[in-house]
Amino acid sequence: MLSMFKWLFGSTTGLLEESDIMKKFLVVGLGNIGSEYAETRHNIGFKVLDSLAQSKEVAFETQRLGDIAVVKIKGRSLLCLKPSTYMNLSGKAVKYWMDKEKVPLENVLVITDDINLEFGTFRLKTKGSDGGHNGLKSIQEILQTATYNRFRFGVGANFGKGRQVDYVLGEWSAEENKALEERLIKAADLVSSFVLSGVKNTMNQFNGK
Repeated sequence: MLSMFKWLFGSTTGLLEESDIMKKFLVVGLGNIGSEYAETRHNIGFKVLDSLAQSKEVAFETQRLGDIAVVKIKGRSLLCLKPSTYMNLSGKAVKYWMDKEKVPLENVLVITDDINLEFGTFRLKTKGSDGGHNGLKSIQEILQTATYNRFRFGVGANFGKGRQVDYVLGEWSAEENKALEERLIKAADLVSSFVLSGVKNTMNQFNGK
């Protein structure tokens, strides 16, 4: 019976490996390394992953092209990546860890700031343009596709003409900081839902919230 199974479907080892791969996810928080960037709006991707890792009591370790933490959620393995390449070369780190861990594109989630959404608003999408965001632009160029899951975390657009860079690289206001704790917990919930319930169910549950 086993030999017939192997003849029809290939080796059982291969099937087990494929099953394991589908339970592996790469969750990328975009940001810039260095203490001067730690509390800036552009680093919300790092903030979300820090919140997720803290809730699961796991720590980040510095590895090639980024800091890595492995989070386990109900049999799924989440490789949480904070790239150390700076924003403009984020795609290099994403591609390296996708290839190294054999994570399929549909199991990749990129977390980024978005000035087109009000502060604290969530929008999960499966494709789209880079919207002028250098991190997303780098990922799209290196992966050669705009079809990948991205979790846009609204940071608002409370800036004057020509002040966008200063705004996203600026630190949170006192009011925003006060609201961030709840939003970060909710953002970690979105990541867990993406892994357990899939992208469409998660979009229905969290988008616009």
